[in-house]
Amino acid sequence: MKQRCTIALDAMGGDHGPDVVVAAALSYLADNAHAELILVGNEERITRILGDASRERLRIRATTQEVAMDEAPSKALRNKKDSSMRVAIDLVKNGEAQACVSAGNTGALMSTARFVLKMLPHVDRPAICTAVPSLHGHTHMLDLGANVDCTAEHLFQFAVMGSELICAVDGVDRPRVGLLNIGQEEIKGNEQVKQAHELLTRSGLNYIGHVEGDGIFLADVDLVVADGFVGNVALKSSEGVAKFIGNSLKHQFKRTWYTRLAGLIAMPVLKNFRRTMDPRRYNGASLLGLRGIVVKSHGGADAIAFENAIYIAEKEILANIPQRIGEQVGRHLVGSDQYQETA
Repeated sequence: MKQRCTIALDAMGGDHGPDVVVAAALSYLADNAHAELILVGNEERITRILGDASRERLRIRATTQEVAMDEAPSKALRNKKDSSMRVAIDLVKNGEAQACVSAGNTGALMSTARFVLKMLPHVDRPAICTAVPSLHGHTHMLDLGANVDCTAEHLFQFAVMGSELICAVDGVDRPRVGLLNIGQEEIKGNEQVKQAHELLTRSGLNYIGHVEGDGIFLADVDLVVADGFVGNVALKSSEGVAKFIGNSLKHQFKRTWYTRLAGLIAMPVLKNFRRTMDPRRYNGASLLGLRGIVVKSHGGADAIAFENAIYIAEKEILANIPQRIGEQVGRHLVGSDQYQETA
């Protein structure tokens, strides 16, 4: 029997707010008798959307404020203490919930979570980590936008945190770790990447070396590490390519009666391809390095995608991710003489 999980959902975050979050919550609870969810937000709107749906293992925590998607993180942190986002994170802090899931403003979520939950020992900065489809199933990437400017030591910390996440959630004993670079040769890359390469080479991680952009999807690697600027550009570029391929195929199959017939014949293959590339299956990015579990859903997520983010939070609860990351970061970083010399 699974461990009891209680997860707080920021019902007002994202482009669609409680319409999506409530639908995702009800679907998730229908298949998970061990779980309990707390919908945090405008009680009147949430209640109206719930209608006659079962409230079993579902609670509402009323709030009076919302964080806008374009709101400055500093303003949200200072002036929105009763926002759905802040209260959901507070529930994790005080132990009422074991994790928080939000589709809200990424910057506000990161800054609020860092302020409320604090960082794990020996971790300087939190990092955003998610999975993307690849030839061998999926590959995790971090950082995806939390830290635009990083040192080599930060990249080393990211590698340790991401490796432990994969070990715990995917059951991979020694995840293969690659460092995103403009080439596989050791002489390539900026000083930050070269120094991080040295740290990773001397570490106890299963480091396979540099990985180029195409290697995120083609290489035999479990984790690709980059700073937030490069990682975010790589992720958004891949999302754009996937949409371009999908739209191009649709256009080509509609050109003539012959291509329409070919499309019907290829339909089973196309459906499988679409399912493999469906971003909803990979929705939910982990904010690693915090003393609590916070999962960021895409702002435009639908109910299926948001439900997937809830499942990611559940996996991290069951694997006790913050504690495991704290232990591994301490073991890898504190015991590394070379890390101490460069830090």
